[in-house]
Amino acid sequence: MRSRRVGPSTFYRLLAENGTVAAALEALPDLARASGAKNYTPCPPAVAEAELASARATGARMITIGDEAYPKLLAETADAPPLLWAMGDLSALSRPLIALVGARNASSLGLRMARALAKELAEAGYVVVSGLARGIDTAAHTAACESGTIAVLASGVDVIYPAENARLADDLLAHGLRLSEQPMGLVPQARHFPARNRIISGLAQAVVVVEAAAKSGSLITARTALDQGREVVAVPGHPFDARASGCNMLIRDGATLVRNAADVIEALPAALEPADTDAPELPLTSRPLQPDAPQPDAPQPASPPADTTQAVPPPDKRSLRQTAKLHSQILQRDILQRLGPTPLAEDQLIRDLSAPAAAVAPVLTDLELDGHVIRHPGGLLSRSA
Repeated sequence: MRSRRVGPSTFYRLLAENGTVAAALEALPDLARASGAKNYTPCPPAVAEAELASARATGARMITIGDEAYPKLLAETADAPPLLWAMGDLSALSRPLIALVGARNASSLGLRMARALAKELAEAGYVVVSGLARGIDTAAHTAACESGTIAVLASGVDVIYPAENARLADDLLAHGLRLSEQPMGLVPQARHFPARNRIISGLAQAVVVVEAAAKSGSLITARTALDQGREVVAVPGHPFDARASGCNMLIRDGATLVRNAADVIEALPAALEPADTDAPELPLTSRPLQPDAPQPDAPQPASPPADTTQAVPPPDKRSLRQTAKLHSQILQRDILQRLGPTPLAEDQLIRDLSAPAAAVAPVLTDLELDGHVIRHPGGLLSRSA
C-alpha cells in the first residue's frame, strides 16, 4: 500500500491474482513495467519500518482488513482501505455509527443544528462519525465527545489538521477514536480528502448532511454514500443561502428531510437500529410520529383519511414515496384531530401542529378539496360536520 501506483483496487487485484501479500509484492515490478512505468521499485522495507516505529511512538494501532476490529460495514465496500491506523478507543467501531458532515464555513444555525443532532444521536446510542475540519465537523465532535465520536483524518492519524483542533483531537482519544488510512506523519493535500470521505460514509449506516454547497466535499461524501448503499438524509436550508444549496438539491433528488435525530433514526432500516442500551430515550417532542393501527374494516372515502390508512410497510421495506405518503397521512390525521366545528386561525393550527407551514399547506388543500375542511374568511378553518 505504500508503493507507488498501488491503491485499494490494485492491492485487492494483486492479492487475488497472486494469493499472498508477499507474492503480490514480488510480482509488482513486472506489472508496473507492463503498464509503462520505468525504473519502478516497490516501497523500500526501511520506509515501512520507519512508519511502524512512528506508530509505536505515538500509540497508534494498525487494523488490517480481516482483523476482528476492522469495521464490518467498511469492509463490505468495494474500495475498503486494506489498512487503517487508529488512536483511541477501538470499541467505538463496534457500536452503530452515523456520519455527520457539512460546511467548514457553516452558519450559526448550521452549527446549532449539528450540535443538536450529534447530542441527540449520542444520547440514542449512536456514535457520530465525521472529519476533523472546522465548522460542522467540529460542532458535531464537540457536542458528542463525551459519548465517543470517530474522527476520520485525511492526514496521518498523528497529524492534526487544522491545528486549531489539536485540543479537540486529544479529547477524542478519551472516549472515541481517530482513524486514517494515510501514512504516519503525512500532511494532507487536496487529493486526500475525497479518499477520506469514502471512509466516513463507508463506516456509517447513514450520512447526515447538515450544510453543503452545490459543489462541496460534503456532496462528494453523500454521492459516495449512495454508491455504497448507505442512507443519505439532509437538513434543509434557506434557498438564498449557498451553503444550503447542496442539501436542498439532495432533498429534491429524494434524500430524506430531517429536522432532528428522531427523523434520522426513523430513516434507518429497522435492522440497523442500536440494541437496547442504557441511553435515555429521546424527548417526546423529538420522536417520530407513529401512525394509528390500520383499520381494514373502516368505511371507504366518506370517512376521514385517518381511518383509511393502509398497512404501513416496515422502514426497511418502505420507499421514499411511501414514506412521504405516510407522513402526509399522519399530518392529515393530526389536522382533523385539532379542528372542530368552531373556526380556528390557520396560523394557530400550524403552531399547534409544530410543523412547517410549507408542509401543512398542501395537506390542508387536499383536505379542503376532499370536503373534510372548510375555509372561512379571515384565514379561519373548521372541520366539516
